[in-house]
Amino acid sequence: MPQLGGLETKVMEVLWDASSPLSVREVHDVLNESADLAYTTVMTVLDRLAKKQILLRDRDGKAWLYRAAASREQLLAGEVLDALRHPGVDLDSFASELAAGLTPTERSLLESRLGDV
Repeated sequence: MPQLGGLETKVMEVLWDASSPLSVREVHDVLNESADLAYTTVMTVLDRLAKKQILLRDRDGKAWLYRAAASREQLLAGEVLDALRHPGVDLDSFASELAAGLTPTERSLLESRLGDV
């Protein structure tokens, strides 16, 4: 999974929080509550995310309805796995850096989940 940019992340948050697929207009309206974005900008971001297969889209008459292809957690886990499997990555150093950034609670939770595998 590719890393998301700032606006892509905001678009994804809108779609993850939605209870059903949304049109460009609906995503635009939600985003414009906190930022002044052009409709075409939102449409372009949604189209790019669909082409990257991060979003799924279906036709609804003349409009597209968009929904996330994966949950937040699935997307983030995919990014960590991609980084872990990146060619040339020293797995020992990667694991050390990751572990150093964890809080005790996060470390405990991760250890318990890894023990279940």
